[in-house]
Amino acid sequence: MRYTIITMGLTKTQNYTEEQLQISKMMKVMGHPARVAILQSIIKTEACVCVDLVTEIGLAQSTVSQHLKDLKAAGLIQGTIEGTSMCYCINADNWNMLNEQMNNLFNSANCKNSDCC
Repeated sequence: MRYTIITMGLTKTQNYTEEQLQISKMMKVMGHPARVAILQSIIKTEACVCVDLVTEIGLAQSTVSQHLKDLKAAGLIQGTIEGTSMCYCINADNWNMLNEQMNNLFNSANCKNSDCC
Protein backbone atom coordinates (compact mmCIF):
# COMPACT_ATOMS: atom_id res chain seq x y z
CA MET A 1 0.00 0.00 0.00
CA ARG A 2 1.28 3.46 -0.89
CA TYR A 3 0.72 6.56 1.22
CA THR A 4 1.17 10.12 0.15
CA ILE A 5 2.07 12.68 2.76
CA ILE A 6 0.62 16.07 2.09
CA THR A 7 2.24 18.97 3.85
CA MET A 8 0.61 22.32 4.23
CA GLY A 9 2.61 25.47 3.70
CA LEU A 10 3.72 27.15 6.88
CA THR A 11 3.23 30.85 7.37
CA LYS A 12 6.59 32.54 7.14
CA THR A 13 6.10 34.97 9.97
CA GLN A 14 9.54 36.46 9.42
CA ASN A 15 8.15 37.99 6.20
CA TYR A 16 5.79 40.24 8.17
CA THR A 17 6.24 43.09 10.58
CA GLU A 18 5.31 42.71 14.24
CA GLU A 19 2.52 45.22 13.60
CA GLN A 20 1.11 43.13 10.73
CA LEU A 21 1.21 39.99 12.86
CA GLN A 22 -0.49 41.73 15.80
CA ILE A 23 -3.24 43.23 13.61
CA SER A 24 -3.80 39.86 11.96
CA LYS A 25 -4.13 38.15 15.34
CA MET A 26 -6.64 40.73 16.54
CA MET A 27 -8.71 40.60 13.37
CA LYS A 28 -8.73 36.80 13.40
CA VAL A 29 -10.10 36.66 16.94
CA MET A 30 -12.78 39.21 15.96
CA GLY A 31 -13.96 36.83 13.22
CA HIS A 32 -16.48 35.12 15.52
CA PRO A 33 -19.89 36.76 16.05
CA ALA A 34 -19.99 35.84 19.75
CA ARG A 35 -16.70 37.69 20.28
CA VAL A 36 -18.04 40.73 18.44
CA ALA A 37 -21.12 40.63 20.68
CA ILE A 38 -18.90 40.35 23.77
CA LEU A 39 -16.81 43.33 22.64
CA GLN A 40 -19.94 45.37 21.96
CA SER A 41 -21.26 44.54 25.43
CA ILE A 42 -17.98 45.46 27.12
CA ILE A 43 -17.83 48.73 25.16
CA LYS A 44 -21.44 49.57 26.03
CA THR A 45 -21.03 49.01 29.75
CA GLU A 46 -17.34 50.05 29.92
CA ALA A 47 -16.60 46.94 32.03
CA CYS A 48 -18.25 43.57 32.53
CA VAL A 49 -18.25 40.62 34.83
CA CYS A 50 -18.33 37.24 33.12
CA VAL A 51 -21.72 36.30 34.63
CA ASP A 52 -23.29 39.46 33.17
CA LEU A 53 -21.96 38.52 29.74
CA VAL A 54 -23.40 35.01 30.02
CA THR A 55 -26.85 36.48 30.61
CA GLU A 56 -26.55 39.08 27.87
CA ILE A 57 -24.92 36.92 25.18
CA GLY A 58 -26.98 33.81 25.92
CA LEU A 59 -24.11 31.31 25.76
CA ALA A 60 -22.84 28.90 28.38
CA GLN A 61 -20.49 30.34 30.99
CA SER A 62 -17.65 28.08 29.82
CA THR A 63 -18.13 29.24 26.21
CA VAL A 64 -18.11 32.91 27.20
CA SER A 65 -15.02 32.30 29.34
CA GLN A 66 -13.19 30.74 26.37
CA HIS A 67 -14.12 33.67 24.12
CA LEU A 68 -12.92 36.10 26.81
CA LYS A 69 -9.66 34.16 27.07
CA ASP A 70 -9.16 34.41 23.30
CA LEU A 71 -9.96 38.15 23.25
CA LYS A 72 -7.55 38.72 26.12
CA ALA A 73 -4.80 36.64 24.46
CA ALA A 74 -5.16 38.76 21.32
CA GLY A 75 -4.76 41.91 23.41
CA LEU A 76 -8.20 43.35 22.69
CA ILE A 77 -9.39 43.23 26.30
CA GLN A 78 -7.82 43.18 29.73
CA GLY A 79 -9.16 41.89 33.00
CA THR A 80 -8.80 42.47 36.70
CA ILE A 81 -9.93 40.31 39.59
CA GLU A 82 -12.56 41.88 41.84
CA GLY A 83 -13.33 39.52 44.71
CA THR A 84 -14.44 36.26 43.12
CA SER A 85 -15.23 37.83 39.76
CA MET A 86 -13.18 38.94 36.79
CA CYS A 87 -13.91 42.39 35.42
CA TYR A 88 -13.08 43.01 31.76
CA CYS A 89 -12.55 46.18 29.77
CA ILE A 90 -11.20 47.17 26.38
CA ASN A 91 -7.40 47.35 26.19
CA ALA A 92 -7.35 50.99 25.10
CA ASP A 93 -3.77 51.03 23.77
CA ASN A 94 -4.26 48.01 21.50
CA TRP A 95 -7.78 49.05 20.52
CA ASN A 96 -6.59 52.50 19.47
CA MET A 97 -3.63 51.02 17.57
CA LEU A 98 -5.93 48.62 15.70
CA ASN A 99 -8.36 51.43 14.94
CA GLU A 100 -5.58 53.63 13.57
CA GLN A 101 -4.01 50.87 11.49
CA MET A 102 -7.32 49.70 10.01
CA ASN A 103 -8.28 53.29 9.18
CA ASN A 104 -4.90 53.75 7.49
CA LEU A 105 -5.40 50.57 5.49
CA PHE A 106 -8.94 51.42 4.40
CA ASN A 107 -8.09 55.04 3.64
CA SER A 108 -5.03 54.07 1.57
CA ALA A 109 -7.20 52.42 -1.09
CA ASN A 110 -8.31 54.74 -3.85
CA CYS A 111 -11.75 53.27 -4.44
CA LYS A 112 -13.30 56.22 -6.24
CA ASN A 113 -13.43 54.31 -9.51
CA SER A 114 -15.23 50.98 -9.17
CA ASP A 115 -14.57 50.13 -12.83
CA CYS A 116 -10.99 49.00 -12.24
CA CYS A 117 -11.68 45.28 -12.77
